[in-house]
Amino acid sequence: MQADETDERFWERKPLSAMTPAEWESLCDGCGKCCLVKLQDADTDEISYTDVACKLLDCDSCRCSDYPNRKKIVPDCVVLSVKLVSQLKWMPSTCAYRLLNEGRPLYWWHPLVSGDANTVHEAGISVRGRAISETVVDDEELLEHIVDWPA
Repeated sequence: MQADETDERFWERKPLSAMTPAEWESLCDGCGKCCLVKLQDADTDEISYTDVACKLLDCDSCRCSDYPNRKKIVPDCVVLSVKLVSQLKWMPSTCAYRLLNEGRPLYWWHPLVSGDANTVHEAGISVRGRAISETVVDDEELLEHIVDWPA
């Protein structure tokens, strides 16, 4: 969904809490990083990313294959809200929601800045070509899939 074209660069003027649903949705750069399986150390609470993606993530387009029903199909799917953005410490450092919440600008490759949805992939920011579906990985193999590139 695209933001209202008459409100150019809305993300530079509006706080997250004042954005319309279309503006909010347009902040997603389509990187797919938030859809990667993350492991949390029980002792330290440290989060580790894996290269294993949610079963609903299309690893080529880096988009959810059933976005409207994602929470029904994957109960632990996180539906972002303004409140959650400030609480989720595992959000990738490149995530627009996190950047704006921290008062930082969007990167040049973000589709809202570049005007092209492919720049996130061309810049090597997305999980395209680096992630596999959880449908082909057993839970006991997840430790073997820990990576350091998403954060």
